[in-house]
Parts: sequence; C-alpha cells; structure tokens
Amino acid sequence: MRPEAAASLPDRFARWFAARGWRPRAHQLAVLAAAQAGEGALLIAPTGGGKTLAGFLPSLIDLHAAPRPGLHTLYISPLKALAADVARNLETPVADMGLAVSIATRTGDTSATERRQQRASPPQILLTTPESLALLLSLPEAAAGFAGLATIVVDEIHALAGSKRGDQLALCLARLATLAPAARRIGLSATVAHPGALRAYLGGGLRLIEAGAGAAPEIALLLPPGRLPWAGHMGIAAAPAILACIERAASSIVFVNTRAQAELLFQALWKLNTATLPIGLHHGSLDPAQRRRVEAAMAAGSLRAVIATASLDLGIDWGSVDQVIQLGAPKGVARLMQRVGRANHRMDQPSRAILVPANRFEVLECEAAIEGVAAGTLDGDPPRPGGLDVLAQHLLGMACAAPFHPDAMFAEVTAAAPYATLTRADFDAVLGFVEHGGYALAAYERYRKLFRDAEGRLHPRDMRIARHYRMNIGTIVEAPLLRVRLGARGPALGEVEEYFAAQLVPGDTFLFAGRLLRFLRLRETTIEVADGGEGEPKIPAYAGGRLPLSTHLAARVRAMLQAEVGWSRFPDAVREWLSLQRTRSALPDAEGLLVESFPRGGRHYLVAYAFEGRNAHQTLGMLLTRRMQRAGSRPLGFVATDYVLAIWSAEPARDIAALFGEDMLGDDLEEWMAESSLLRRSFRNVAVIAGLIERQRPGATRSHRQVAVSSDLLYDVLRRHQPDHVLLRATRADAAAGMVDLGRVAAMLARVLGRIRHVALDRVSPLAVPVLLEIGRESVRGAAEEEALLAEAEAMLAEAAAIPA
Repeated sequence: MRPEAAASLPDRFARWFAARGWRPRAHQLAVLAAAQAGEGALLIAPTGGGKTLAGFLPSLIDLHAAPRPGLHTLYISPLKALAADVARNLETPVADMGLAVSIATRTGDTSATERRQQRASPPQILLTTPESLALLLSLPEAAAGFAGLATIVVDEIHALAGSKRGDQLALCLARLATLAPAARRIGLSATVAHPGALRAYLGGGLRLIEAGAGAAPEIALLLPPGRLPWAGHMGIAAAPAILACIERAASSIVFVNTRAQAELLFQALWKLNTATLPIGLHHGSLDPAQRRRVEAAMAAGSLRAVIATASLDLGIDWGSVDQVIQLGAPKGVARLMQRVGRANHRMDQPSRAILVPANRFEVLECEAAIEGVAAGTLDGDPPRPGGLDVLAQHLLGMACAAPFHPDAMFAEVTAAAPYATLTRADFDAVLGFVEHGGYALAAYERYRKLFRDAEGRLHPRDMRIARHYRMNIGTIVEAPLLRVRLGARGPALGEVEEYFAAQLVPGDTFLFAGRLLRFLRLRETTIEVADGGEGEPKIPAYAGGRLPLSTHLAARVRAMLQAEVGWSRFPDAVREWLSLQRTRSALPDAEGLLVESFPRGGRHYLVAYAFEGRNAHQTLGMLLTRRMQRAGSRPLGFVATDYVLAIWSAEPARDIAALFGEDMLGDDLEEWMAESSLLRRSFRNVAVIAGLIERQRPGATRSHRQVAVSSDLLYDVLRRHQPDHVLLRATRADAAAGMVDLGRVAAMLARVLGRIRHVALDRVSPLAVPVLLEIGRESVRGAAEEEALLAEAEAMLAEAAAIPA
C-alpha cells in the first residue's frame, strides 16, 4: 500500500519536527497508524527517507504517553556499526524533547561492565544484532526479561533474510512471539527485490508500506590514469584519481570489496596525501575501539574520507557525506544502491557516487550496474528454506534458557518463515542430534548434550553445556583469528586469520590497521608487532571476502556486449577491445554461450564466456575437466573469474556441445562432490554452527588445523555409518547453494541448450586476454608485478590482433 497520513503526532513530537524545519513524511505516519491499530508493518522507503525514525516513533510516543520500566523496544541490526550509529542518532530526539527514555546497545563490542548493568537494569530501548539476541534468549532470565516487550524493529531486513544469520533471527523472532505474543514487528529496508517474501519472513499479517521513489542518484565512471588495466581486482593504480576526488569534496566514503583492498588503498592514499587530509580506515577485522573512533569522527565531520568495506554498507546516517566512491565493480545493483545511499542521505536530493573499475571487464560491469540503478531494478534471490545446522544451534540455546517439550518447540519453530515447511521427521532428527549426536555418535558421551525428564522435556546435561554454547554462538564461521597487538602491553589493533600468521617470521612486515607493522613474535593467540620495518610488506587476506557477480548484473553485461549501439558510453580502449574481438572471433550474446578454443604455448585452451560468477565457474571448471579427462583431452588446469572460465589441456577438447550438456549435473556432479574436499569444507562450517565442533573453549581457542582434523574424522565416520545424518544433509544443501552455486550452473546449462557457439581459433582472442593473465597470479600484487602484467597483456593482445598469414 502507498502510505496515507492516517495518524497525527502528539504536540511535543509535532513541535520537534517543526523546530527542525521538517514535516513528518506520509510513510512515517503510516507506520505510526499501523502501530496504533495494533498491527506491524514492513516499510520500504528510499535512503534518507527517515525509515529509522519511522520505526522508533511509535515506541517513543508510547513511552512518552505511558512511561514504564523494563524493555519496551528491541531493535535488531545486521551490523554492530549500524546499531551504534542508530543509538547515537536516537539520543538527539530523545534529548531535544526531554523524553525520559533509556537507550543502550548490546553487541559483541559491549563491555562486560555494560552487560552486567543491562541485566540488572534493562534499558527501555535495546539495540542489538542477531547473534547477541540469540545469546540473550539463551539466558535463564530471558522469559521474564522479554515478557513486557512491545515492539521489535528489524532494520535492513533484506540483508538478513535468506542467510544463515537470517535463519537464526527468524527462530529468535519465533521465540519472542512465544515470550511476548503482543509485541508488534516493524521491518525497515531501502532495497527489496522480493517484498512479499520479506513480509512473510517478518510475520505474515503486516501492512506493506511503500514510500515514493526518492531523487535519482547521480553516478559517474572514473577511469584510472594511464593505460586501462587488463586484469586484477585491487585497482590501486586509481589512488591518485581517488585522492583528487576526495580533495574536491567535504566528506567521502570510499567503498572497496575486500579488507586486503582496504589496507592497500589506505596506504596508497597516505603516500600521496601531501596535504595530510584526515582519512580513516574501517573494516571488520580492526579492533572495536578503533572502529568506534572512526565512526565517531566521521559522524562529527572530523574526517575528509573513510576507506570502508561492507562494514559500513547499511544504514549509517552521516548526512554530511558528499559522495561515495566505489573502487572495483559492485557485483550487484542492490549492493550499489545501498552504498550510493550513504551519500547525502536525503530522500529528496540526489546521492552522488563515482565508480572506479579495476579492469576492463569491470568497466562493463560498472556500466551495467549504472544502467540497472537507472532502471530501478533490484537483484537478489528470494529467501531459501532454513538451515538444519542453525536449527540445531537454536534448539540447544532454548534448552539452556529453560526446559522445553518437543511438541511445543516444533510448533514454535515452524512459525518461523524459513522453517514453515520443516517436517516433524526432520525436526526430530535435528533434536536427536542435539540430544545425543545421532545414531552414529550416540555411544560417545561428549555428544550427549540434553536429557529428558519424566514429562518429556529437554534439559542441558550440565552447566558446562550452556557455557560452551554461549562461547560458540553465531552462524558466521571464519578462520580462527589471532589478536594483533603493539608490543607485549600496547594497544590491540585488530585480528588477522591464523593461516596468515603462520607465514610470518620475525622481521617480516605487513600492512594492517592502516599501519606498516613489523612482526616480532607469536605469543599464544597474540601477534606482537612494532611500527615500521623494511622490505615489501605482506597483506592479510581473509577467506570468503570476494562476492560473486549477481545473476541480474551478469545478464545485463551479456546484453550490453551485443548492443553495439550502446558502446559509445565505453572508454576508447574498451570499444577498441570489443571491436577487435568481434573481428577476430565473436561476442557473447544475451542467451547463448560463446566458447572459444585455441592453441598457445604447447597447450590447448578452452574459454567459456558464461558470466555466471566465480563460484559457479569454479564448479563448472571442476565438472568440465572430469568430462575432458574421460574424453582423452588430458586437462591440466583451469582458472575462473566472475566473467570467464578458461581450461587448458594437453589435447584439444572435442564435441563442445556435448561437453556442456545438462547431464553433467548427474553422475559427474555426484562423483566430484564425493571425491572433492569441497564437501569436507562445507561440513566443517556446518559442524561448527550446529555445535558438533566447538572452536571456543574456556581458556583456549582451537586452531584451524585442530578444527579441520576433528571435522574430517567426524565427516568420515558419519558418511560410513550414518550417510543420512542431518548434518550431512545440511552440508549438501549448503554446498549446492553456496560454494558450488549449483542453481546458477543448472540455470545456465538450461539457458544455453542448443545455443552454444564454438569458435575455433589459431591464437588467443582479445576477450580471452584478461582471464589468461589470471593464471598462476596471486590476488595481491605490487607495483612491479602490475607493470610486468601490463607488458604481458600488451604482448598477448598484439598476438590476438595479428592478421593470420
């Protein structure tokens, strides 16, 4: 429904709006009207439209009209930074209007002292994250603490629904519905591709309130100086141009796609920053205190720019930000719109953004993303069924809070949208795993976590179970992290992954937290460092940091390649590249699949322009090399990017159409998944989430190697003795949806059936040059490597452009 001014503000609130020169927007009043009618709402409004205030207005008015102690409103954010920012901003109207309302945050950054104070005297408004909410619901006092809850506000709901964190939140919401059945729910989002599915996720009987469109954003493309890069995704060559953009604006956010890229760009900018402009760095691995300092400085207008990853993607309200700069392709239209919305943060004024592609294919992707934003189309998949591993963690947490009967808990769980179709058999299997480990593990005492009393209710076996559960809560599974500290007693700078620390020897240098650091020693779980050092610094990289190209954006790129009439928007170098490709080979089309084959350097190459994202291409490469091996082509390796898959072999591939047949998703897929390490890696994550493997124990953190060994042993035991174990089923579902991206592979094979165009060449094609340059390359390159890469690219292009004799 379109919002109607169906409610009016109390005098004190109306005067506050008027004093600031504002008028309440129609959608804000519509949310208030829904709340006053005892209904929840899903509000979809453009960035800067006052969504957050709309979510809190009913609560502030309630607490002003009828003050009462205890928790009244629970706000849930996907990011700790967003929760902290919203808490700061909420203090303003509360103070201006003289409201006696207490506000607090509860996240992983909250100190032990603050947590104790909150348990002794709960705030009226609590801002938290899904993980912290799950922990709070596992406490014995949860039933009493949440009984008086009146309102639940879920911000940036699209960022949670459909993920494992979203599954966890949905189960927590179902629990809150049991503890506080009268609590209304308000969902907030600026970018929603599937509003109906999100409405069901939040709770079916909600009013859907859609605000009008805001001012169209102004998005420009900025190319790095000099020759346009062929490959790589760091884009550090654009640092001088980015600094010039920062100098021309009062305040900027520079978004990058990985934490390693953030560190590299920050250092590159500081080397050029002769005017010593105040520039900050923000990503999830930095120490919480440093992140909070950067957030506060940006909110106060003390910084000219901040280099940030997805840690600042959502909702942060810094109205003074003039522009957003996106280094590297955004990978999705919705993600780009979210980031662009951080600039200006005013619904009726345009946000300004600059996209800086890191290579030639990214120029195409950036142009496609700009086109998608102008068309108002959003990408993203609808929420999928909930994970069984998340359910296992939740059931253990609920038993830690209070004993429960399986029948009542099944009814509660299936009230959560992701688990609405969960069968009783699957529920009982998950509960059986939590209770005793399942058939294959029931003989081992360590896997017996619950027991049943005479009435059939389930209890933790001892207090140790609850303590271990709370130490391992959450669905974000990262590699084990080690704290980075200046000296033995200096300040903490943040965390890096264990595998990176294992590569360091005393004297090595690396870039972290915006500083050049020298490794001193590893003391237990702490890396001790000093400032400075010599030599080429290493860059910490983090697993899972790169997002694949979205399906929607991939389709736009394919269509753009065929629509030559639109090439005028491309830089000269890109137009010449595409024109040469059309002359020497062919261009990919929107629905079919272009496959090239050519000899080079004693090898035979097969290059497929699928544009289905890195994960899908890696799966396709695994399956195709198996088929080529059987056919006698003797494949030697492959490389996958977001755009292209290249395979090299000792003998040429034959019968290309049959090679890409849909039947590869039958026996080939089953055999590969059974033999590969992919399912083992996926099982490791599932086992950690489900609580089969505990990474954190009192006084100790298990190393990555210890977790891997335990996981592999358990995987083999379950495959041998209970192949239908719920965790193995969860593993296969995870792998298909995540690492394997099976849905995209299947959709692509169906789409190109009968539409495969094979072009046999006598040399490399212009469009294949970027992917061949990725062979054997590391993800982080220095200046010398980039120069060598450029020389290799130009030699390869000269080869591609040569006219055959």
